[in-house]
Amino acid sequence: MVAMPKQNRDRSLGFNMTPMIDVVFLLIIFFLISSHLTRQEQQVKLTLPVARTAAHPNQMNNPRLIINLLPDGRLVVQDEDWTPQTIGQRIGAAYSRLAPAERENFEVRIRCARQTPYEFVQPILNGCVQQGIWNVTFAVYLPEEAPTR
Repeated sequence: MVAMPKQNRDRSLGFNMTPMIDVVFLLIIFFLISSHLTRQEQQVKLTLPVARTAAHPNQMNNPRLIINLLPDGRLVVQDEDWTPQTIGQRIGAAYSRLAPAERENFEVRIRCARQTPYEFVQPILNGCVQQGIWNVTFAVYLPEEAPTR
């Protein structure tokens, strides 16, 4: 039997809660950040086109750059306006920040409204070609997911 020092006999033994509180705070921070990142793609409200077949975004976990193309031709990426003249350089900068293993599956996702003219989409595609990025997808609704007007 271990003898307790006399000065500590009146104190009861308990659990050290500090590590558990640290873990709980880390989990809270993780979920706050991850929920913010998942909302980023949906932050610009667009009426996406409808397609009969599509891969659901939850099935794809490639590193991606999401470009929101507004009907007036403005490009918005993470709350920042981009210009068609610099789109290739900016896509290349996002691509170069990735680790070499992630670059193979890098995806550029274009979110544009149904009524957006192709002339606004073309600079994005040209920028991807300039940077050697082949994986370009368009965000669409499946017929059963499309919002009703």
